[in-house]
Amino acid sequence: MDIVFHGAAGEVTGSCHLVEAGGKRVLLDCGMVQGDRRADARNAADFPFDPKSIDALVLSHAHIDHTGRVPLLVKRGFAGPIFTHPATIDLAAIMLADVANIAAVDTDQHNRHLLPGEKPAVPLYAQDDVDAAMKRMQSVAYATPAEILPGIRLTLRDAGHILGSATVELDASEGGSPRKLVFTGDLGPDNTPILCDPAPVPSADLVVMESTYGDRLHKSREDTIAELASIFAAAHKDGGNVVIPAFAVGRTQELLYFFAGHFDAWGLGAFRLFLDSPMAIRVTAAYDRHEDLFDADARKLWSTRPHPLRLPNLTLTTDGESSRKINDIHDHAVIIAGSGMCTGGRIRHHLRHNLGNPAAHIVFVGYQASGTLGRTIVEGAKRVRLFGDEIPVRAHVHTVGGLSAHADKDGLSAWYGKISGHPPVCLVHGEDPGRSRLAAELKTKWGSKVTLPMPGMRVMV
Repeated sequence: MDIVFHGAAGEVTGSCHLVEAGGKRVLLDCGMVQGDRRADARNAADFPFDPKSIDALVLSHAHIDHTGRVPLLVKRGFAGPIFTHPATIDLAAIMLADVANIAAVDTDQHNRHLLPGEKPAVPLYAQDDVDAAMKRMQSVAYATPAEILPGIRLTLRDAGHILGSATVELDASEGGSPRKLVFTGDLGPDNTPILCDPAPVPSADLVVMESTYGDRLHKSREDTIAELASIFAAAHKDGGNVVIPAFAVGRTQELLYFFAGHFDAWGLGAFRLFLDSPMAIRVTAAYDRHEDLFDADARKLWSTRPHPLRLPNLTLTTDGESSRKINDIHDHAVIIAGSGMCTGGRIRHHLRHNLGNPAAHIVFVGYQASGTLGRTIVEGAKRVRLFGDEIPVRAHVHTVGGLSAHADKDGLSAWYGKISGHPPVCLVHGEDPGRSRLAAELKTKWGSKVTLPMPGMRVMV
């Protein structure tokens, strides 16, 4: 069994790894590159392998940096099965349709302003390609081994990252001694709201592990709750809006969960609450359909009032006109909108109307990749460009790290430490120097052999 790294090797998006075992080829994830200035060109480029040669695809979870090029893979000739958790299938249908719709809109706008002799642009893929990809998906429940190809067995375990997220175990027994590869996808921290803790894996011959926060420690949940309480208190006093760029899957639902649990303590009744993301609204409804995956506390809250999806002052805005009307509100509004890294979507319009207001509060609750507008604001930019205008940054900017859906350095190390024998590790889905620091931690604490793969590197399992 070998693995070749084709994405998220030295960066945090574009997850894609090719496993070769017993004459079969299994692709782990097929994600989009995000944030990079060359992202469009990189996503449209040829795959570094022949899609027709892939026998099966396994998806760790539904985030676009892990699934976003799946319809393109199918469009370019992949005809095998796609294995993943049932909740991931539910979420992927929503998220991939959103990508196709955005591509169609962007292409149409571009083609309206073609220069003489310029060729019309074409979208990366269309809804028909999404539909074709969804037809290939087959569900695999947690902790239920399934033979996906002759001699190759797949086991998914709860990764605690988002609904349906999974660590992937591939056991290969064909053509040699049995070997086991474990791929974490993205690992969540313990005690994440709504979700269960990441399940341990008993053994492995090689672990391919994410390292997004390989050099950082998150704030405690208690400190995070106190920080959010202070932000809402300050916003109430200052009289401005609270604008939260939030990822449609996971972070938005956690925020609503916290709002329900601390509605009175945070004085949220004094605000108008807006969930201004059609995709996040659809995803939140999907969470309702998978309550069996929740932890005990979330199941209890979901069955009581206020229900996280039906807070008394929460408005769900689906159409553009309703979204634009929010910009007429200059005080005591809490606006949750995508995208989480501010690379597109409705959040950019809300930032345009609130960044220059010294009474406003901008709250970042997730990772901001290098090159994104979110990263620029978090790093202290005094002015940013939005829709062709220079916008001053006068609002209060907060980074609330304790809401991350990724395990931190200690969490990653502790999860790995439970694996028998502390097998060799390849660290992916992390920027340097973060993953280098995690490598040092694993070597020092567990005596591990650690590799930092770059694109195209092949490692024997």
